[in-house]
Amino acid sequence: MKIAEMYPDERPREKARKFGTEVLTLAELLAILIRTGTERAGAVEVARSLLMEAEGSLTRLYGMSMERISETDGIGPAKAITLKAALEIGRRLFLEDMTRPDEAIVGPEAVFRHMFPRLRGLDHEQCWALFLNRSKRMISEDLLSRGGMSETTLDIPALVRMALEKKAYAVILIHNHPSGDPHPGKADLELTRRAQLSLKLMGLVLLDHVIISDGAYFSLESETVYCTNATISPFSSLSPCLPSTATMRPSTAETISSMP
Repeated sequence: MKIAEMYPDERPREKARKFGTEVLTLAELLAILIRTGTERAGAVEVARSLLMEAEGSLTRLYGMSMERISETDGIGPAKAITLKAALEIGRRLFLEDMTRPDEAIVGPEAVFRHMFPRLRGLDHEQCWALFLNRSKRMISEDLLSRGGMSETTLDIPALVRMALEKKAYAVILIHNHPSGDPHPGKADLELTRRAQLSLKLMGLVLLDHVIISDGAYFSLESETVYCTNATISPFSSLSPCLPSTATMRPSTAETISSMP
């Protein structure tokens, strides 16, 4: 059914005007952004089709590329940009609640809380670095590389150079696993070892390498998998997963060297 054929009180914009946006369904909210439908489907139906592509998840929708979103019938490049921009606004609002600029980054939970809004729902790997002073307060955060579904790369000499230029004392590496399994692979362990050695040669410290997925995160420093709440908030608690899932893989325990 097209919006023009709906009763006035059922139209998304009219409902929002009369009752507020909080009463709208997710499809109706998206329909306001989409604005128009096709000859056969209204904007709400187009929005429902898009949500089906994202399995009903805003997180998955955020992780979809503009190209993939624009492939949905009734959504072209212009509407895909509008949707991605709105989702980015929502992410930044969430980020404001999750991060406190004056707070020291101490421990993997603080790293997770800071980085989760940036990495949540992505369909590709990203590698980030947090550069800290001696008080473990953040000097800067930088995206180091983007990868595919299962791997990312890191230019270690460039990482060391950035740390020296920023006059950092310590570095924390972070990357995501879109697969949902936060355990490090052999490539992750080797990258961590090389980064640690290269930074140490220049008098710098690698405090941790944290791998984030949507359901859990892994700290190479503490050798622990931590479970997360799917609707994580700044005040929710995080805890190690059950022993059966928190136990390190043998390859990890044998390969990783202790952090400073």
